[in-house]
Amino acid sequence: MKFYNRKSELALLEKMRLQSQKASKMTVVTGRRRIGKTRLLLHSLKDEKYLYFFVARKDEKLLCAEYTEQIKEVLAVPIFGEMTRFKDIFGFLLNYAKTQPLNLVIDEFQEFQRIDPAIYSDLQNLWDRNKEESKMNLLLSGSVYSLMSKIFENSKEPLFGRANARLFVQPFSAATQLEILTDHNTAPTADDVLAFYILTGGIPKYIEQFTDSDSLTRDKMLHEILQKNSVFLQEGKYVLIEEFGKEYTVYFSVLSLIAAGNTSRSAIESVLQKDIGGYLSRLENDYRIIKKHLPIFAKPGARNSRYFIKDNFLNFWFRFIYKYSGTVETANFAYLRGIIDRDFSTFSGLFLERYFKERLAASGNYSRIGSYWEKGNQNEIDIVAVNDRDKTALIAEVKINMRNYSEKKLTAKSERLRKQLKGYAVELRGFGSGEVL
Repeated sequence: MKFYNRKSELALLEKMRLQSQKASKMTVVTGRRRIGKTRLLLHSLKDEKYLYFFVARKDEKLLCAEYTEQIKEVLAVPIFGEMTRFKDIFGFLLNYAKTQPLNLVIDEFQEFQRIDPAIYSDLQNLWDRNKEESKMNLLLSGSVYSLMSKIFENSKEPLFGRANARLFVQPFSAATQLEILTDHNTAPTADDVLAFYILTGGIPKYIEQFTDSDSLTRDKMLHEILQKNSVFLQEGKYVLIEEFGKEYTVYFSVLSLIAAGNTSRSAIESVLQKDIGGYLSRLENDYRIIKKHLPIFAKPGARNSRYFIKDNFLNFWFRFIYKYSGTVETANFAYLRGIIDRDFSTFSGLFLERYFKERLAASGNYSRIGSYWEKGNQNEIDIVAVNDRDKTALIAEVKINMRNYSEKKLTAKSERLRKQLKGYAVELRGFGSGEVL
């Protein structure tokens, strides 16, 4: 698949590369697995000479032997003796970079924690002593967000405060997803576009899986997911178990309930019969997997909050794959497909709402975009977009089938909301699935 978008990310990486030609710069790149961090970094250096070190889970001596061979091949410099510790290799490269600029990518950087945590102290010491004289563009990438955050954001860690730039790689936007889909499927339907938005979540690896297998309609995408040995079936576990560690079953239960529509803390606790405040906080702040939403105009401390899984694909995985894991284990995919076909339209309503919110945000016409509901989940309104500069506002309902939209009903349930928008020119309208194209 060709390289799409990432213009702002490439601009930042190029800026840091150019700055590193005067004095060494450290850039930390994070993002969930499959998001395309490695491809982004290597694409940014496609016209440059670089070293790429992957931190595999193996003995430090074996890693250093691999890195040494790459140094000899790429830099064409002699190395006398054997370097068996990473600090020796890093020190050698910092000295090399004193005579000419060097791009160094270290991928899965958090894995040094398993190999020898002292490596981080060694790197900090060498970096601090040599960075001003060296011209190294150091790019550190990791996919376990909680560990990468600890390494660089915990004041007790040796590399705290050393990064010159941080880059959190996000999924492709709805617009980029539509561009990719239409590049490979010249006549997608609205159902295809929405399914692509949900089932890939904008994750490049999933998009590539669908494009390579020519699974570009909703029916073909679901068929690609629901087959024996499909890479998608265990994907949620692969992406998240390492983040959560031993307590992953509790986290998975919370996420499964959120995906099923239990979006308030009280609703989740009523099912699990335990206090899950700490889990929700860590899922939101430490792992960045969920997000807490309040009604637009609500005060920050309001109690009528809702939680949503930010990742579209993980929403689908917890709602259908994890929930019916027994069915998956017995490979009864026809039965599971029947459940998905039955429930997918209702399930996809939330994501159609997300899709239009994203498009409105991309327009740059609004200062605030959110949803609205009153106490007891009364008078729910899908989208409220406000332009405080021009004193205009949009109040909208999102419907899979626009025949279910009623402006009369929207007018009635937005009465209190419109009072809060006194002095604004308010537009009421409906968005339907046919408008995703």
